[in-house]
Amino acid sequence: MFVYIHVPFCSSICSYCDFPKVLYDKKYIDKYLDRLDEEIDARYRGEKVKSIFIGGGTPTSLSYQELEKLLKLKDKLFLDNDIEFTIESNVECLNEEKIKLLKKYGVNRVSLGVQSFNDKVLKDLNRHHTGADVFRVVDCLKKNGIFSISIDLIYGVNDDIDIVRDDINNFLRLDIPHVSCYSLIIENNTLYGVNNREYIDDDIEYKMYTFISNTLEEHGYKHYEVSNYAKDGYYSLHNINYWDNGEYYGFGMGAVSYINSNRISNTRNLSKYLKGDMIDSIIYEDKETSMSNSIILGLRKVKGIDVLEFNLRYGVDIINLYNIRELIDEGKLVYKNGYLYIATDYYYVANDILVNFV
Repeated sequence: MFVYIHVPFCSSICSYCDFPKVLYDKKYIDKYLDRLDEEIDARYRGEKVKSIFIGGGTPTSLSYQELEKLLKLKDKLFLDNDIEFTIESNVECLNEEKIKLLKKYGVNRVSLGVQSFNDKVLKDLNRHHTGADVFRVVDCLKKNGIFSISIDLIYGVNDDIDIVRDDINNFLRLDIPHVSCYSLIIENNTLYGVNNREYIDDDIEYKMYTFISNTLEEHGYKHYEVSNYAKDGYYSLHNINYWDNGEYYGFGMGAVSYINSNRISNTRNLSKYLKGDMIDSIIYEDKETSMSNSIILGLRKVKGIDVLEFNLRYGVDIINLYNIRELIDEGKLVYKNGYLYIATDYYYVANDILVNFV
């Protein structure tokens, strides 16, 4: 089983962020953590946990004492010996004291929201660190024995491809095993959306994507999901479970669980969550919906879908579903060595292919 724990508190709100979040306010923290404790007690059924992922928001925006209370929640779970234990953090929210605390409680993977090393871009995104800060924090993580480090980068904030080149070169200088690279998405209820921010030219964005992909692969990073690259042995097990449409618990405001074919969505309203009115909806997913989701998620992986595994899971022949044969004939999908996957030339427009299965 896989467990996601959501901490919605942030020290500031980024211009592009659409995740369930609120500004940090100390008066809510203890009660929120108590509700998390109660939710885990009420819903967790004692399965062995292979991965914990604490995301947000910014979990490390909590004070030292609050963060320790959060990390102690792991003791309520039956943990696999080789557990992957990830926490998300903003660069400015980590210091050596907190890093030592993470290490003490078994965190062995840290995902840093970097987005860019360029200070002008960071200001545009309303981030509150500098490029130099990233190197300082990564060095401190390594010094304290945390080597499985990932960073997030965003490209397409402006049309300057030199900034993207510098970002990738700076990532390579960090000498860490994982990076997630996302093109800017402008959601309606974000600062960018409200201010009618426009996208850059598609051709320029494609050149950025191609540069990122080619450069990372030349340096030994495997492109294992549309937006994710890693050295061997450092793929995100937690996210792979999502892309395999596997089961998982989601605890906390706005978190989602997938258990026994039920998609359980928690409220995105902090007041409701604090009052114990946690669950917003429970939707049973029938076979057709589950198959559709498994295809959409599975094709995000570069290696794609294990056809035999899919056919056994659903009792069907995937090649005869939807318009898959047509997409294979068009060269957009490839069926080879037992796997169905998006052709390399179409990674960049993967969403245009995936919409066929919605």
